[in-house]
Amino acid sequence: MSVGVKALWAVLILAAIGVLGALAVQTGAAADGEPDDARQTEIIVSVNEYQWWLIRWATNDIVCVAGIEHEGQPTNLEILYSCGETLYKEWLASGPCPNAESGDTSECPGLYIFLADQKTVEKNVTIDLPKPTIWLSLSGCSPQPPLNLCERLPFLVLTGEEPLPNEAITAMHLSIGGRVLDCAGSICEFPLEATAYDGEVVEFWAESTFGDESERFTARVRVVDAGVQPEPGAGNWFVDIISSQWRGDPQSSCAVMWEAFPPIGPQPQWLSTPADHTGLASNIPFVFLAGELIRSGLVDVSVCLDAGLLANGAASQCGVENARGLVNDWQDQFDAEIFRVADNRLIPAQLLKNLFAQESQFWPGESDIQEFGFGRITELGADTILLWNLDFYAQFCPLVLHEESCGKGYAFIGEENQELLRGALVVQSDAACPTCTVGVDLAHAQTTVDFFAETFVANCAQVAFLVSDITGVIPGAVSTYEDLWRFTLANYNAGPYCLAKAMNVAWAQFGVMEWSTVSSRLTAGCAGAIAYVDRVTADRLSSDADFIPTLAPDATPYMTPVPGVTPQPTSTPVDTNGYPPPTSDPGGYPPPEPTNTPAGYPP
Repeated sequence: MSVGVKALWAVLILAAIGVLGALAVQTGAAADGEPDDARQTEIIVSVNEYQWWLIRWATNDIVCVAGIEHEGQPTNLEILYSCGETLYKEWLASGPCPNAESGDTSECPGLYIFLADQKTVEKNVTIDLPKPTIWLSLSGCSPQPPLNLCERLPFLVLTGEEPLPNEAITAMHLSIGGRVLDCAGSICEFPLEATAYDGEVVEFWAESTFGDESERFTARVRVVDAGVQPEPGAGNWFVDIISSQWRGDPQSSCAVMWEAFPPIGPQPQWLSTPADHTGLASNIPFVFLAGELIRSGLVDVSVCLDAGLLANGAASQCGVENARGLVNDWQDQFDAEIFRVADNRLIPAQLLKNLFAQESQFWPGESDIQEFGFGRITELGADTILLWNLDFYAQFCPLVLHEESCGKGYAFIGEENQELLRGALVVQSDAACPTCTVGVDLAHAQTTVDFFAETFVANCAQVAFLVSDITGVIPGAVSTYEDLWRFTLANYNAGPYCLAKAMNVAWAQFGVMEWSTVSSRLTAGCAGAIAYVDRVTADRLSSDADFIPTLAPDATPYMTPVPGVTPQPTSTPVDTNGYPPPTSDPGGYPPPEPTNTPAGYPP
């Protein structure tokens, strides 16, 4: 592994330790210069104390005393903390003494542990008290996505909450456009004015009778004149607000992480979510899906001289024609779950369906190259969701490992435990079922849609970190909402090493973070991500000939490269009637090779 790759992984691991949490909620986080008055109080609690001795077998000498406040023996970490590394290692290597029953332990090596005392004591404990907070909403308008139109300029409403009894919010303040507006009380309304197209950052905070102030929160506010609308009574202002303190309609989780506004007006097709799942319907003649259905015995191809299949596994022209009805039904049977999950995770439903179409053509079984599920995840690709989606990690890890191990964070649970988690995720995403009628477990396949949506969110977070780390500013300040999604797709397909390297070069050369400039700087081993992003983001009819563009008869089919691996010449492909295979996901990481990178992360 190169020094550059190792350095990138070191940065990413540090991000997972602390930077990610701050980045994921940067909008709405405390700003610099906030008051650090401690909200603390002392209480008296009764606790049970247990005193354990480490004693040497040979001499019966007490070599260490460990005090704990829970039943059972001290944990290994508690022994290490109380007794030091030397005794800790000796304790781990110690075993029982065979002569203990006879009373002669003089020849026994090592240590044993003994509960020496137990008592109940009262202690003064200092606890942190909750701070006041502020929530944002609008008055005079309730903009509905995706247009977010208002008939008139609304008011920004600040609602302060003081969690302590007998205390109250006395005043609130709003800094906007270089002005500071003040208001007495716990509910205040401030009139909004037109902003630039990319919006404006506002800061707000509250004062309490406790004698301190709340955190200083931020929000990005965009208010743009909509001009003359074609329908009478339509709104004349586009109003968008991004903040962790927002209490209006839910916001895109990725947009909040990026602090990036969606484009004004109707969304591009690939970033849209229809009114209901029927809007996701398609009837694309997926040739490799047709091939899987034919091999599963679900399609009658007795009229086909070639058995309906080509040598590469795709359906022949005859196979496509005979499988067409089932292919149409198959690709739409997951639409309701895709819509539900996308709506719940606040990501574009069409984008999620496009991803599945490109990766697997909706065949959720295992591929020939050890990629799994609708989104063709790999074991190494599972690192992204475990490292960058903290909520998912907190829920999934205890299902596999002990909570104590999970509490260390994915970066510090050790290589063996990381492999266990990655393996468990791969198993969860795989719907292959040799004993099932069609070779896949369709009920289980439905449940994996949520997993791939969570993986999408993890890639959003990783992109947010990369952009901020390279440019020094929030992603929304240097890149558009659409391009940040393109970066997310490239990260999913080619991995963070490919993307970060191209971003660094493009930023140094052009001073902008645009997909056009970043993609132009993808190296040869990574450039396959360009075609991948183009395919997933293309606007197409529901009945387009194929999701993946057809190739000329003598064209070499596109294959997704593994970053860092030099593509080898390929033999002339078997004729597929112009239908290339679906692009596979290399797992999103540099080439797997032995490495000593920290905490067992992939190279």
